[in-house]
Amino acid sequence: MDSSDKLFNRQRSLHQILGGDFVADVVLWRRKDVTVGILVVTLFAWVVFEISGYTLLSLVSSVLFLLFAILFLWAKSAAILNRPAPPLPHLYLSEEMVNEAAYFIRNHINMILSVSEDIALGKDTNMYVKVSMGLMLVSVVGGLTDFLTLGYTSLVIVLTVPALYEKYEDQVDAYVLMAYRKLWQLYHKFDAVCVNKVPILSLEKKKLS
Repeated sequence: MDSSDKLFNRQRSLHQILGGDFVADVVLWRRKDVTVGILVVTLFAWVVFEISGYTLLSLVSSVLFLLFAILFLWAKSAAILNRPAPPLPHLYLSEEMVNEAAYFIRNHINMILSVSEDIALGKDTNMYVKVSMGLMLVSVVGGLTDFLTLGYTSLVIVLTVPALYEKYEDQVDAYVLMAYRKLWQLYHKFDAVCVNKVPILSLEKKKLS
């Protein structure tokens, strides 16, 4: 299939677009054991939250409480019985790790702030439309489901849709491009029949062009 027959006229494969690394392998099911493991673990977590009624904060607190209690009693009993202490790694954050995390967070926050400033000052209309549509979609979806279900559903989509697209890439591209061309033809017909016949809209269109 020629690059002009692919979505967005791309020349790279989907695996390359996703980075071509471990994450791309997992998303495209090239490491099936890892992908299946993620889906099973997240499904189990979702079922536990839905059935037990636990919230994320209460579950994390309970697990940490149980873990610390076991380690504390283990360490105390080991000291009394002259046994080895719990085999824990040294818990320490190096300055390099903290600086890298801070650099990563700062760059992304600055990017978000820059985009927000451009939108607020009316400099980027396209980005305003994209952000507005995204926020409206999140608002609608958020009103229909809870955050946990939304997160699990999003994960399932991320781990299934790209893999299915890669498998049936030629067929999907052909149908999408055909639908796009049909819509483009309908737009031109609407433009010729309706927009050009309205004086105000026609004048405005000439000014923009």
